[in-house]
Amino acid sequence: MAAGTHDYAQAAPPEGHYSAPAEDLNALDPKVWARTVRRDEDGVLTVGGLPVTRLAEEFGTPAFFLDETDFRARCRAWRDAFGAEADVFYAGKAFLSRAVVRWLHEEGLNLDVCSGGELATALDAGMPAARIAFHGNNKTTAEIRRAVEAGIGRIVLDSFEEIVRVAHVAGELGVRQPVQIRVTVGVEAHTHEFIATAHEDQKFGLALAGGQAAEAVRRALKLDGLELVGIHSHIGSQIFDMAGFEVSARRVVQLLAEVRDEHGVELPEIDLGGGLGIAYTSDDDPREPHEIAKALGEIVTRECESAGLATPRISVEPGRAIVGPTAFTLYEVGTVKPLEGLRTYVSVDGGMSDNIRTALYDAEYTVTLASRTSDAEPMLVRVVGKHCESGDIVVRDAFLPADLAPGDLLAVPATGAYCRSMASNYNHALRPPVVAVDEGAARVVVRRETEEDLLRLDVG
Repeated sequence: MAAGTHDYAQAAPPEGHYSAPAEDLNALDPKVWARTVRRDEDGVLTVGGLPVTRLAEEFGTPAFFLDETDFRARCRAWRDAFGAEADVFYAGKAFLSRAVVRWLHEEGLNLDVCSGGELATALDAGMPAARIAFHGNNKTTAEIRRAVEAGIGRIVLDSFEEIVRVAHVAGELGVRQPVQIRVTVGVEAHTHEFIATAHEDQKFGLALAGGQAAEAVRRALKLDGLELVGIHSHIGSQIFDMAGFEVSARRVVQLLAEVRDEHGVELPEIDLGGGLGIAYTSDDDPREPHEIAKALGEIVTRECESAGLATPRISVEPGRAIVGPTAFTLYEVGTVKPLEGLRTYVSVDGGMSDNIRTALYDAEYTVTLASRTSDAEPMLVRVVGKHCESGDIVVRDAFLPADLAPGDLLAVPATGAYCRSMASNYNHALRPPVVAVDEGAARVVVRRETEEDLLRLDVG
């Protein structure tokens, strides 16, 4: 029987991560897709009014297509939700480019970076240094010096060594550097083990338990080169439940009260980090920015009132929550390989080199046939890449039309965060471009790598 014609709807699906087929495989769930994504009268997926068939011809596949309209709207939603009395820092690790930095600047958001490369990109694209926060658990002296020389707004201290390191650089440069201390509050967010960041047994921050955080405060307050302005906490990623933030805020405010009682100082800032989840599939139910702002504001205000503290200025760091839903990856189908009674393996022209998250975190995605619609019966598929790894999986289990064939285009939504940022050259693959689409116009903001790029680095 020809590929794609098996009646997989009748096969007992294997155990794993999958959802029952939608009543209409051509339907698009708006909470998963970027705002301007539609299907045209021919059933072709469009973004910003442009059909993906035309975009594939012009820019090739695989490629990331980023809805600039959606990105900017989400920036404004976060900015407006928290208002002038709070700070919203976009987490650059999710995805950063010079175009993104300019959009952030224009929409009134701040930026946090966690490496010298991210800092270089931010400064080169014109983000004022005073609106940048610098994270990281092992910043080099050279990175710190560049940040301090640029006049960076905040350095988030992550260790006792770093307290001394930043103070030394600031002293040499004759400045007083604003800093926050990152604390681990003992909250294990409901997320994957590798992206939960506030329990004690991990590399980030200084623990409240055992007094490390309190000792870090003592040391920072004694050093002339440092201006301690606040406490920072980050409890994980892809979080939907606000309960973890409530516990975190309570413990951070308790530390602020202890600082006041011991040192007579009320620190003016509290940064609750990011990690708010997005919808990768229809089963996910993320909160809106205004709901998050209201909940966090109420939590901090209540805890500060209870402790007799003035309410500090709140900062948050959405990254994925802004850029994640604004982009999708477009692939071309290369092979369709049915396995009787199990599923069909659909191989595309990308894979773990452009989206490592499924292999790394067991992340779940959805997928749709993008170049046309189909009335064929649904079949259970696994969308896989072209790399030499059994774990090279893009979408672990999904339903696609049974007439799927080589040359069809597939689109995987919600790939704006961490996919291009974590992309690699595994098997000497060339990393895909990022194409911004806005009101009928498309332009490359990060170009596709070429073989010349690859070979230029190989000096042997």
